[in-house]
Amino acid sequence: MRVRITEYLEVDIDKEMWVCNRCEREIFSARESYKRGCKVQERDPRDVHQPFVDGPYSYAPDPDYCRILEFYCPGCGTMVENEYLPPGHPIIEDIILDMDKLKAKYKGVK
Repeated sequence: MRVRITEYLEVDIDKEMWVCNRCEREIFSARESYKRGCKVQERDPRDVHQPFVDGPYSYAPDPDYCRILEFYCPGCGTMVENEYLPPGHPIIEDIILDMDKLKAKYKGVK
């Protein structure tokens, strides 16, 4: 049994695994962050964003203050998440599942 968590990620309740819903690839244990099983690309914000203002005062995000991390399914390459962080900041664990409660809800376990 699978439960949709985000646009591209599902959780297989029986196997306790994150799964890409585009290619069916198991990504990582659902008791941990899915990001641990993803391919990660760090991008220079100047490559992603056009300058904010045209003219002599134009600027793009400064890579000394901002980094962009993109997380991809290791099977099909679908981008499942991205985040903007200051350099040196650890990756954010944005989704933490309580697998025991999910199992109880979807399997009727008490």
